[in-house]
Amino acid sequence: MADQKATNIIWHQSEVNQAAREELLKQKGVVIWFTGLSGSGKSTIANQVANVLHQLGKLTYVLDGDNIRHGLNKNLGFSPEDREENIRRIGEVAKLFADAGIIATTAFISPYSKDRDKAREILENGRFIEVFVDCPLEVCESRDPKGLYEKARAGEIKEFTGIDAPYEVPENAEIVINTNDLDLAASTQKVRSEDTRLNSSHW
Repeated sequence: MADQKATNIIWHQSEVNQAAREELLKQKGVVIWFTGLSGSGKSTIANQVANVLHQLGKLTYVLDGDNIRHGLNKNLGFSPEDREENIRRIGEVAKLFADAGIIATTAFISPYSKDRDKAREILENGRFIEVFVDCPLEVCESRDPKGLYEKARAGEIKEFTGIDAPYEVPENAEIVINTNDLDLAASTQKVRSEDTRLNSSHW
């Protein structure tokens, strides 16, 4: 779905580059990519990390899976092909935020390893922080904040991750958070404490 169709186009380099924007903001543009099952706590942690960084005077933005599907990705469903395109678009948007010097936290199930790897590959080394929000399926299902698991079990939702569609567990995530054991405060602190990019003087 991502084949280049436009022709006769060139890349225009801006006179104000990433380094200049980062110097102005006094921070490094990065993408903190939260991945995990529905109900694992991705959005909650992503928002809290952004909130903490904001209170420290950092410019942040949360890219949330549901929110993006209200606009940019409203034409995509949940087939494997649409899931791939969903993450491709988000990866490109997140890259723009990082290039602008903004700390972007993303909260997407992003179930396929190859799609997450592609999002990593388009960013410079060190600007992609993968956070696996690890939570057992039965715990996510017991939480079921949107009632989605119940509908999936009843057959009302097809191709639901964890029920009748796969989730590929990250093998090399920079940070792993088990939200069955850690509360929100501890989860947020783990993100900040375990990755040196969140503790450098530039942040």
